[in-house]
Amino acid sequence: MGNTVSACCRLFTGLILRRQPGGLSDDRLPLLSDSRRECCVAPPGFTFPVKTESGASEERPVQGYPDIVLSSAITSNSEPKSERSPRLDSVASKTGAPDSIERDWALSDQKDGCLNSVMCPAALKRASPTSDDLPSALEEITKQVKDHGCQPVVWHVCGQSEDPDCCTDNRLCCEETPMEIADITDVGGKNIGLESSSELVSHGQECDFVQLARKGGERFKFRTEAPENHSNTESVTKGHCGHLIRDPCTLHQRPTELLMAATVDPCPECAQAVGKQVCLAPARSVDSWKGQGKLPNRGASGTPPASQPPSSSANLVTPEDNGVLSGLGLRDSLRKKRKKKRLLRSLTVGCEEAHSSDMPLVNGDAGHDHSETENHKERVDDETRVDDGNEQEVIVIQDTGFTVKMHAPGIEPFDLQVSPQEMVQEIHQVLMDREDTCHRTCFSLQLDGNVLDNFSELKSIEGLQEGSNLKVVEEPYTVREARIHVRHIRDLLKSLDPSDSYNGVDCNSLSFLSMFTEGDLGETGKRKRKGSELEQIDCTPPEHILPGSKERPLLFLQPQTKEAKPLQCLKVLTMSGWNPPPGNRKMHGDLMYLYVVTMEDRHVSITASTRGFYVNHSTAYIFNPKPANPSFLSHSLVELLSQTSPIFKKNFAALQKKRVQRHPFERIATPFQVYSWTAPMMEHAMDCVRAEDAYTSRLGYEEHIPGQTRDWNEELQTTRELPRKNLPERLLRERAIFKVHSDFAAAATRGAMAVIDGNVMAINPGEETKMQMFIWNNIFFSLGFDVRDHYKDFGGDNAAYVAPTNDLNGVRAYNAVDVEGLYTLGTVVVDYRGYRVTAQSIIPGILEREQEQSVIYGSIDFGKTVVSHTKYLELLEKTARPLKIQKHNVLSDKNDEVELCSSVECKGIIGNDSRHYILDLLRTFPPDLNFLPVEGEELPEECSKMGFPKEHRHRLSCLRQELIEAFVEHRYLVFMKLAALQLMQQKANRQEKDCAAVTENGSSCLTGAVENNKTVLEDVDPKSKEVILNAYKAVGSISNTSFDIRFNPDIFSPGVRFHDPDCEELQKQKQLLKDAAAFLVSCQIPSLIKDCVDHTVLPMDGATLAEAIHQRGINIRYLAKVVQLVSKSLARQQLDHIHKLGVTELITRSVKHIFKIYLQGVELSGLSVAISHFLNCFLSSFPNPVAHLPTDELVSKKKRNKRKPRHLGNADNTAWASMTPQELWRSIGNEAKSYFSFSIDCESVDQAVEKYGLQKISLLREICVKSGIQILLKEYNFDSRHRPTFTEEDILNIFPVVKHVNPKASDAFHFFQSGQAKVQQGFLKEGCELINEALNLFNNVYGAMHVEICACLRLLARLNYIMGDYNEALSNQQKAVLMSERALGVDHPNTIQEYMHLALYCFANGQLSTALKLLYRSRYLLLLVYGEDHPEMALLDSNIGLVLHGVMEYDLALRFLESALAINGKYHGVKSLKVALSHHLVARVYESKAEFRSALQHEKDGYTIYKNQLGDNHEKTKESSEYLKYLTQQAVALQRTMNEIYRNGSSTSILPLKFTASPMAGVLEQLNVINGILFIPLSQKDLENLKAEVQRRQQLQEAVKSVEQGETTEEKVTAPHHREKSQTTVESSTEQASA
Repeated sequence: MGNTVSACCRLFTGLILRRQPGGLSDDRLPLLSDSRRECCVAPPGFTFPVKTESGASEERPVQGYPDIVLSSAITSNSEPKSERSPRLDSVASKTGAPDSIERDWALSDQKDGCLNSVMCPAALKRASPTSDDLPSALEEITKQVKDHGCQPVVWHVCGQSEDPDCCTDNRLCCEETPMEIADITDVGGKNIGLESSSELVSHGQECDFVQLARKGGERFKFRTEAPENHSNTESVTKGHCGHLIRDPCTLHQRPTELLMAATVDPCPECAQAVGKQVCLAPARSVDSWKGQGKLPNRGASGTPPASQPPSSSANLVTPEDNGVLSGLGLRDSLRKKRKKKRLLRSLTVGCEEAHSSDMPLVNGDAGHDHSETENHKERVDDETRVDDGNEQEVIVIQDTGFTVKMHAPGIEPFDLQVSPQEMVQEIHQVLMDREDTCHRTCFSLQLDGNVLDNFSELKSIEGLQEGSNLKVVEEPYTVREARIHVRHIRDLLKSLDPSDSYNGVDCNSLSFLSMFTEGDLGETGKRKRKGSELEQIDCTPPEHILPGSKERPLLFLQPQTKEAKPLQCLKVLTMSGWNPPPGNRKMHGDLMYLYVVTMEDRHVSITASTRGFYVNHSTAYIFNPKPANPSFLSHSLVELLSQTSPIFKKNFAALQKKRVQRHPFERIATPFQVYSWTAPMMEHAMDCVRAEDAYTSRLGYEEHIPGQTRDWNEELQTTRELPRKNLPERLLRERAIFKVHSDFAAAATRGAMAVIDGNVMAINPGEETKMQMFIWNNIFFSLGFDVRDHYKDFGGDNAAYVAPTNDLNGVRAYNAVDVEGLYTLGTVVVDYRGYRVTAQSIIPGILEREQEQSVIYGSIDFGKTVVSHTKYLELLEKTARPLKIQKHNVLSDKNDEVELCSSVECKGIIGNDSRHYILDLLRTFPPDLNFLPVEGEELPEECSKMGFPKEHRHRLSCLRQELIEAFVEHRYLVFMKLAALQLMQQKANRQEKDCAAVTENGSSCLTGAVENNKTVLEDVDPKSKEVILNAYKAVGSISNTSFDIRFNPDIFSPGVRFHDPDCEELQKQKQLLKDAAAFLVSCQIPSLIKDCVDHTVLPMDGATLAEAIHQRGINIRYLAKVVQLVSKSLARQQLDHIHKLGVTELITRSVKHIFKIYLQGVELSGLSVAISHFLNCFLSSFPNPVAHLPTDELVSKKKRNKRKPRHLGNADNTAWASMTPQELWRSIGNEAKSYFSFSIDCESVDQAVEKYGLQKISLLREICVKSGIQILLKEYNFDSRHRPTFTEEDILNIFPVVKHVNPKASDAFHFFQSGQAKVQQGFLKEGCELINEALNLFNNVYGAMHVEICACLRLLARLNYIMGDYNEALSNQQKAVLMSERALGVDHPNTIQEYMHLALYCFANGQLSTALKLLYRSRYLLLLVYGEDHPEMALLDSNIGLVLHGVMEYDLALRFLESALAINGKYHGVKSLKVALSHHLVARVYESKAEFRSALQHEKDGYTIYKNQLGDNHEKTKESSEYLKYLTQQAVALQRTMNEIYRNGSSTSILPLKFTASPMAGVLEQLNVINGILFIPLSQKDLENLKAEVQRRQQLQEAVKSVEQGETTEEKVTAPHHREKSQTTVESSTEQASA
């Protein structure tokens, strides 16, 4: 922006700031009216302790996040004290830090001076014991429990669940103990009894886990018998009055699950003894919307379910996908109404004490102001306080869920469960999405004849209670309400139409999972288990999926449904040309006119009036608004159309039934638009709403909002200014940042396309086309060309093209550091139709003054004139350490030294809003000297050996931030080694001196020895300091007191001058840059190749290869070096896939560079012809493709003397037509040589395919994805030499390729990393809980759909699977697959792997047919994306082969397993353990076929590998040996039988041979092994010993305790963690598993 703003500043301000006709704007709602109210203040599952005068309850926070308390802490911390122990301030929750092993299970109370506590066995002995450890483990547990006495009692409570599908996810239970269903008894069998069953509060959910409860001073355990898939637990306390009080805070629930937290009013006596309780009810999960058609809000522009204010515990969230909430314009009003009452209602009122200042914080200061606490207290209406001396005060929020009966016109009354914290408007939204009431939008709700205020909370409505009757009353329409109604009906009619997904509109994207699962997974319906009926399974894969097939059909990428067209209800629904109604008809109540063509081909004109809709007498040519005969007035358009058209009535009902059956993840919007590179030919239907959206500049139909556009800069900066002292504030802030950013990215993309398409007028129209700038929707757009020779010394247009991406990287880095008071611009870089457009938010006031006046820090001319500012130095100094930037002095044009803390190009501007902005961050990171030759400077030997430095086409080559981080980490290790070595040497020398100084008197000289020792220590200290100082200097640290490496980004910048270029400090800085360049080529690139050899990095396409390269700090310009090193590697065969991917990427990136310039010379009318011609030259074997220039479809009779249209490109708009394949491939070779220094030497695509082993379909996919081309979904014949492959009809669209900043959820990411660490340490339960918390926080920030949520779900599913919960694994993995398809793409490599994982869990659940379909889909996608020769294909084929073996398809299984064996042999070596396992799997299939000779041969090969690799005594070697003996016996028996038959004929009576059909359990075990999961079962003997020991010790303990007075203690040792399966699970790498 800084580079182009000087030209812009001279323009007339009125021209710039005037409103465009109608006010151009984005179509999403502004956030900033009150953004904080839209976001969740506290995620479900978090608690904050209550501060009292006497003391605070101590909550141990998650490490690094002092204000975070896990939801598990709620269970143990919020249990109230009984009569005998009224003090609550001693209760402490031990929430383990991420690296802690303890759980928060210890609840202690003081009684008669002694401490009684119950401890979770999981906290006492965390890891599941192996068979060897059992006796000692048991002893340890018993020893620790023995001293703490209390009487466990079991309660069994039965209830009913309203929604059996809403409790199926992440079970976070501390203790899972199988128990028999019985009456209420103690462990010894004594009946305790309940006063009455009515005393239990009906909680509406059922649970199947054990929890701690308390009766008086005793602890109780209860469990409700529940059907499967229920996992909600609550704690019940018995008060003095005999009432049983639910404690809703002890609900163990999924983070995103809806639970109605029902409490009862305790009597005063109970309130005194128990204390008040607070409910923290989480939001409804996406799952709980299923079957009702309800949708959570979109991730990009609405608050997700998990991030609704938790006080609204039912959270009847409106689906923004239907355009309802934004359409009604209620979000701002909702926020205003909720401001005082609902912002922090769900939090416990008191907040934790301010954290000590010495505690390190990752995000902001965690101190919490007590005045803020008081404000929070005032916001709670129903609070009651208990202030009895030392008692801890807790606030009661009466949040008892209850049911109301809804009476809507035309349907039977139905029950609806609601919460007091909801607003009336939320019930409106539910009704607008229910299948039977979805067609109503304009209605009110009445209770006993009184209209309910939409913005009232239900609890404030007098007389509303359990069983109340709410009546839906139709209200008169206004123009606005009528437009809302029509849009809503249109959305319902299009709810199953995939055209928006193919067209890349409104954040819709594709998903095909349901076509392969047929609705049989998870909660979508209980599947008929076909697993046991093998004959029903069709296992035959399509021909193109079989190993060895060369076909790569494209049609299967996007399989079309059986009914290709969705149900059509109407032919046309559009606005009539008679709109708006004339004045006289307005007086009769006419609001607007609609034109409808029914499926019966009846043309109907409809009047929308204040009373409803009716058919009028108008036709296309005659206006007659009188009602038609018979006149039928309907309040709903759907009802009117149902009367008019029988087909509409039938199809609309079927459509809505299908709509509500779809998985919610198939319907909700993605945060950022995902485009598809293929699409079928879609019919372009008439659509009034689409037409209106395309040509209107208003915010959709929000006419009540003023017409001005959104102030993007104000929104972006205000969200960054939100407070972030504690977790709720950080969540709110990150959610707001993410929402505004996703909106801004969508608006910027739309604006950039409008700019390139010529639909936006330039603010400097008199300038040359390439220099023009644009303002649209308060966003500034500039083109990627060198304006006024600004980049003349840096590479001209090439530098101008790369500068925006460098600037974006700088913005990303400064945003991540997130220094308060320092602001960056919203930045989006869009590549579209060959042009690069930079979209930026506008600094207030920058366009009203000259740039020279604006810039108070940095330089506007690359260092010739430089200025500085103390405030900027202060702010930038805070970023210098994390970004490794060194403060330095440069000379200005007046030879004055100017201090900078960034590169000179970084500009500081104070806007009219008094904010300090920095922009032009293109040189945030130091230059890459390998591509920046500097006269007189030599690079280290490592670089010069590889041919560096090289002249690049621009001089803006910078090192990546990842490389800087890796280099500093490497230097730190070097520093530690240097210091340690020298200190050890020094210590050895000192010891020698000490030995020589020992006197003969020995002990008599003790005092002298001590004095000498002091002297020695005094002598050592300076030397140690000197050693460390020398180590600092050796590694290049700028500090003498700490390790601190920083770079000077201006050190080699042309035009930048220093006071003394030859001073020692500058030389050190230069050397550091050279060392970093050497580090890249000598460490990082070899490290990448090593990881590829080890298969820890497994890229499948260009995007994943680039990601792997970037993660190691290697720029793509080094790709040729990587490919060359791979080709010279000793493990060349094992790196074959990397070589192919590298060459594919080099070719397609070179093609992209050429295509960019090629497109600039094409006018809009010739785009499809030009693109098809280019693709023919690139990929077709047809030798002479001819471009047919577009002919005018309409012949104009007038002379062609009209003004020529504006073109951004060259004057000659037909030069592209002369391109030939030979010319293009020569250009590709030249481009690869000049940009990457890689020789391709191919004259045609066929040569390249043959030389490098590439496949054309993969090349096509890569170029389409990189350039934004969308082609027709059909089969393309690339090899025909008689006709070109592509025609102009095959090019459907061209999409933008967008780069933007991805805001992160920092707290959630920390939880996720901590969970991963726990899992790697073997603490699966704790890891699972942390991942669940991460999932909850991700949902709070991102909404329901995001790539990082997908990773969370994948890991959760794996943990569920390992812990034996296969249904839960299946459910989570299904969501992960859907999310991967939607957020990444249906053919993304991550999606391929998600399909594989889902297939494994399907098999474990007995869904064999579905598992095979998913594996076949995964194999097809990998064939399309890369080809067959890939290491991942071996894993896929092994999975497919094993499943086929399990269903006795032996011939098919052999084909896949032998393919896997060949690929494993190639990529892992013929002596690897993977190959041994493959041999064993093949041998098992041959055995099942009774081909023992082949089976013996393969098993011998496997045995040889095991013996050589592991030795004779290894378990695997012994197993293989045993199996060999068995096969030999079988082979001998078979031969004897055959000989007998030959000798005596077929009449011989022979014993049948034992043919072993592989049992499913055995197949699953092998599947686990090859997928890297190894289960180590405990023996039955160990289990029996364990049970006997438990009983013996219980009896012993009873005997001991019975002697003592007053107490008896029973001990119960729970079964190991993972359900009733007594087994320890170890997740290992595949190599270890196969060993």
